[in-house]
Amino acid sequence: MAGTDGEDIEDLPPSAKLVFKVLEYDGPLTQKQIVEESMLSARTVRYALERLEEIGIVDEDVYFADARQSLYELDEEAMAAADGCAEPGTCAE
Repeated sequence: MAGTDGEDIEDLPPSAKLVFKVLEYDGPLTQKQIVEESMLSARTVRYALERLEEIGIVDEDVYFADARQSLYELDEEAMAAADGCAEPGTCAE
């Protein structure tokens, strides 16, 4: 379920990998929260989120506390597929 161009997490720039890790540990988060946690610029975080969305690893949803913002979280199904698992939560760590 990763991107159709064959790109994977390992192929992404370091900023996208950092945003991925921030979401993995602290997600779901808004873009502003990701900026605060990662200490990256807002522009860099926007670019990293775009790259992660392109390969299908991050989902964007409405942030109900403030509808002007979006909430970003890792797509568990895409993560499981990238790890070679049939379903999320079924693989041995």
